[in-house]
Parts: sequence; structure tokens; C-alpha cells
Amino acid sequence: MLIKGRAKKNTRTKALISQLSPNDIAVIHHMDIDGVAAIQLVEKKVKAVINAVSSASGKYPNRGPKILINAGIPIIDNIGQEAFDKISNNDFLEIDENQLKVNGSYLCDIKLLTQEDIELKMKEASTNLWYVLNSFVENTLDYAKKEKELIISPVTLPNIYTNIEGRHVLIVIRGNNYLEDLKAIRTYIEEVNPVMIGVDGGGDALLDFGYHPDIIIGDMDSVSDSCLKTCSEIIVHAYPDGSCPGMKRIDNLGLKAVKFPFVGTSEDAALILAYEKNAELIVTVGSHNNMIDFLEKGRPGMASTMLVQMKVGHKVVDAKGVSELYKNRLKPGYIAALFLAVLFPLTIVAKSSPILKELYQLVSLRVRILLGL
Repeated sequence: MLIKGRAKKNTRTKALISQLSPNDIAVIHHMDIDGVAAIQLVEKKVKAVINAVSSASGKYPNRGPKILINAGIPIIDNIGQEAFDKISNNDFLEIDENQLKVNGSYLCDIKLLTQEDIELKMKEASTNLWYVLNSFVENTLDYAKKEKELIISPVTLPNIYTNIEGRHVLIVIRGNNYLEDLKAIRTYIEEVNPVMIGVDGGGDALLDFGYHPDIIIGDMDSVSDSCLKTCSEIIVHAYPDGSCPGMKRIDNLGLKAVKFPFVGTSEDAALILAYEKNAELIVTVGSHNNMIDFLEKGRPGMASTMLVQMKVGHKVVDAKGVSELYKNRLKPGYIAALFLAVLFPLTIVAKSSPILKELYQLVSLRVRILLGL
């Protein structure tokens, strides 16, 4: 195996994504590569991934390595901090059998992560899962006790121009299968014309589909400059004490934004904003709502999200996994999938409007998509 290419390097994988071009070699420092990062690396068509640390430690069943291997992208695993520090952006890299060369000179011996390695680590992760789950639940409950008043009580909202009251709101987060799920509900978007909120890089997903984000909310660490310049309003998620690191980037771009101090994640803040602004219905795409999602984000618990979901859940329809229902049309054994796919717009309408005409239009559109008519 001989792979050659230019290095693109960053200690934060999601910050690296925007710097990558096809055939680059991504040099990362990412313990337990998560699914979203892997999907983005695949989309960028990198030649290989070189990781300073373990891509699959066996601590929990992270999804990234398998996605990369299945896409045919080699992972050179755990080269160490010293070797990582000696690689610079745009260095010419050569991956030759068990050696890594930088600008023609030997740097270090390397190990290629194989499918068998990943399977062994996933077995190890399954063994560890009980201990990880126990710690995760304890952290979640502990923080929930501390944060419940901050989340359940009315919050001070930022002043915004976008009218949300009485409207559907679509919140797009860059989570697993977000692109496929966004595509799957495209007819709903065109029919209802919801307020569109992108959570950080979720705004770029909307742009990629030809939609204009009404609001971008987040830490401003993974959304593109072009998206920030295109959207109608920017809300920077701040810490509860009011400190707001993300505002510096907005100021540097010469843009205007408002702060929203909130204890939870940016996704939680978006849900609370839509709920407190009296949205009629909230549809989420790419949401993080299980332990693996949160472990992949490096979070030890999900207290804020649990509390936010308890508060706003009766207004929320989650589109997660809807795309999976469309991959096998009308095959034996998939009648249930057909029913559930039709049920998605049905649920939306049932929650938001008693008008039979709208119900018929949405259901008929979804049936036509499934039948390919």
C-alpha cells in the first residue's frame, strides 16, 4: 500500500472539515472517532486519516472507524503525540506499508487499523457498556438535580426579529443521518414552509439543500462564514454566566448577533427558543438523544437534554431515522416501514392542525414518494 497526499491537520476534527479538499490526508487528534465526523471525512473524499490517538479505544461503541473503513478510507491509528507534532499543514505525506514519511523523510512506524481490530474493540466496548452506562446515568441524574430550576423555569430569551409564534419550526443539527433525514422530509418542508433554525453546522446542511436559514444558533465553532453571512439572524449560545467565546468570531466577520445564555447544549437552546417563542410544532433533524450520541460528543451525561425534552417534548416530532424507512420500498417485511413513514407527516398534522385538507395533502405526498409516483 502506497498513499501520497498533502496533510491537513487540526486538533479539532470538526474545525478541520472546512479545510479539507478531495485527496488530502486528514491528520487528526480524535480519541474514539464519532459517526458524524467520519461521515464528513467521507464526504470530503480524503485519501486517508492519520490519528494521533486511538480511533477506537473500546471504552464505548463509537461509530466512526467502521464508517471510514466501509468507505474505503484507511485509518493510520495512534501515531503518538510526538509524531503528530512533527506534521504541519500541507506537508507531503507518504504512507508506505508500515512507515510514514513526511516531505520524503522517515517519521515513524505506523499501524493500519483493520476491520478485525475494530470488531475486537467493539466487543470490548460491549463488555464495558454496563459500567459506562452506569456512570452516564449517575452523571445525568446528578446534573439534572443541579440544573432543573435553570431549565424548567422560564428563561430570558434574546430579542429576535423572526416570527416563530404559531408556526412550525424545523431545527437541523449535524447529527447521525442528518442529510438523509433532511432529504426524506423535503416535501413536508415545501408544503409547510417552517421557520428554519440551523444549530451551528446544521445551517450549512440547510444551505446545501437550497434553503435559507432563518436563524443560526450555536457556539459558532462549526458553521461556515458563508452560512453566517447568508442567514437572517445569528444567536450565539453563551454560558450561564454570560461569557460568550463565540461572539469574537461574529465580531471579526463584522456581523451582528445576540447572546443567549443557557445551561444546556446549543441544540437544547434552540429547542427552548422555539418552545418559549410559542412555536406550534417543532421538527428536529439530526438530534442527539441517546447515550452513544452524547458519548461521541464527549459528554459524560445528558441532564440538560433530558430536562429540555421533558419540558418541550409534547411539541416535538423527531425525524431521526425517517430516511431508513424509504430505502426498501414495498418489499416483503417492510409494510410496517411504509406505515411508519406515512405516520410521520400524519403525526405532524395531528399535533398542529385539525384541517382535513392539509392532512390529505401531506399523506398523499408521502405515499407518492414511497411508491415512486
